[in-house]
Amino acid sequence: MGEDDDKYTKDGTVDHHGNPADKTKTGTWKACPFILGNECCERLAYYGMSTNLVLYFKNRLNQHSATASNNVSNWSGTCYITPLIGAFIADSYLGRYWTIAIFSIIYVFGMTLLTLSASVPGLKPTCSGKEDCHATVTQTAVCFLALYLIALGTGGIKPCVSSYGADQFDDSDENEKKHKSSFFNWFYFSINVGALIASSLLVWIQDNVGWGWGFGIPAVTMAIAVVSFFSGTRLYRNQKPGGSALTRMCQVVVASIRKYRVEVPADKSVVLYETTDAESAIIGSRKLERTKDFKFFDKAAVEVPTDDIKVPANPWRLCTVTQVEELKAIIRLLPIWATGIVFATVYGQMGTLFVLQGNTMDIHVGPSNFEIPPASLSIFDTLSVLFWVPVYDRIIVPVARKFTGHKNGLTQLQRMGIGLIISIFAMVSAAILELERLKTVRKHNYYTLEHIPMSIFWQVPQYFLIGCAEVFTFIGQLEFFYEQAPDATRSLCSALSLTTVALGNYLSTLLVTIVTKVSTRHGKLGWIPDNLNYGRVDYFFWLLAVLSVLNLGVFLLIAKWYTYKKPLGTLR
Repeated sequence: MGEDDDKYTKDGTVDHHGNPADKTKTGTWKACPFILGNECCERLAYYGMSTNLVLYFKNRLNQHSATASNNVSNWSGTCYITPLIGAFIADSYLGRYWTIAIFSIIYVFGMTLLTLSASVPGLKPTCSGKEDCHATVTQTAVCFLALYLIALGTGGIKPCVSSYGADQFDDSDENEKKHKSSFFNWFYFSINVGALIASSLLVWIQDNVGWGWGFGIPAVTMAIAVVSFFSGTRLYRNQKPGGSALTRMCQVVVASIRKYRVEVPADKSVVLYETTDAESAIIGSRKLERTKDFKFFDKAAVEVPTDDIKVPANPWRLCTVTQVEELKAIIRLLPIWATGIVFATVYGQMGTLFVLQGNTMDIHVGPSNFEIPPASLSIFDTLSVLFWVPVYDRIIVPVARKFTGHKNGLTQLQRMGIGLIISIFAMVSAAILELERLKTVRKHNYYTLEHIPMSIFWQVPQYFLIGCAEVFTFIGQLEFFYEQAPDATRSLCSALSLTTVALGNYLSTLLVTIVTKVSTRHGKLGWIPDNLNYGRVDYFFWLLAVLSVLNLGVFLLIAKWYTYKKPLGTLR
């Protein structure tokens, strides 16, 4: 029996036949290359299509700068809202494997349609010159239909793939568990390998060869991502779907309200309702220890005479402690989640105002005639991530561990906080650069010049700083939401962390809209006109820097009082 215990995972995972997962044949780094390969190709496809999208809208669909920026922000935001749909389906009904598989196919359809909209006569905009294009309503509609199909497809992949990779490591096995934190680092590394190729080669192809090829190559890459994922099927460990988490949470709320007059025993030795089995009543979830905050919801687990527990309890009247703690865990995540929104707004500037800022500068590489597309500067964000991930994993963690005694060097909250600090410096850097750029414009009267004689490579520091901030905040957030999520809601909580990016994009749109409306009063051109040489984009960057400082203060207060979840036992 002891040998069997060591042979199989104890976190409830099963193999592709539905049998307990054999540690020697499934999971760990044996399965991860297929997941990382899938993610690398999918991100190459996504960034290859989205990095230059603001210029496609402006130059091919003939949209104004503010409109193009807002359309990209809205679409990108939707790409990070749809994961809530995919996560709900994965956790409740299909499981992560089938959710990734089905939504990947939708993704491929969207990429194919986008390629056709940019290459097939009648679907692509009519152009008389490089930038003199006019798109019909139908052509614009087809383009946006394709983009929102992609948004739906990515919604089933994003919340599941990082959690699915982490599922390959058994929490109850200390040897496997210590590799899980490294997985999140290398998962983000693989994202940026794809982004590196996208922001360099594919952006150049879009600007110099054509948008048909520029979108077609990402479509083919996405098809390769699907093949990579299916290739590892026999090696994967799968968590069983635990039923509707939303229903369980509603049951706790309803049961608590029904028992609002019931007193919760102050003595913790008084046991609240829980199953007598070794495992939780929720499929795929360990039992959770009762915590002392949000006591109102504990009422749902207090047994009263009207609760007939000899028969299966009515979950709308009596809930288990684990079910109550599941809701509490998600409520505790929400304040931390909210502080990620401003950071995501800063991050989102790379695809909008950074590109428009770079488009006004000298885009030549040295004395040569080679021109670098403004969107390709995001390559320095990617290179920053590729530099900092191994540095963090191999150098910072061991050094920090000696000082903190923490197995991961820094706690996830400490890691996220450092990233928030770095993001402030990124906005300050962008604001100072824009201030210097405008000084050059005024000094030499370059107002009507398309590209002023100031190298675009002055943007490198702001991209590099955001890349560094990502390694601390985004990866820390991924790991934090996976670790602190109840076992049966990990896709949902991963999706929750991703929605910060969506809301960050929407906040960016809101700020741009408000700033444009206020700054264009009395006939003024405003902060963000079509010709940025007449604008004050630096004011917008300073605004984001101030918001980031305020956000950091709120984060520090919330992190100080955060209560970690307390799982009990194993699932096998």
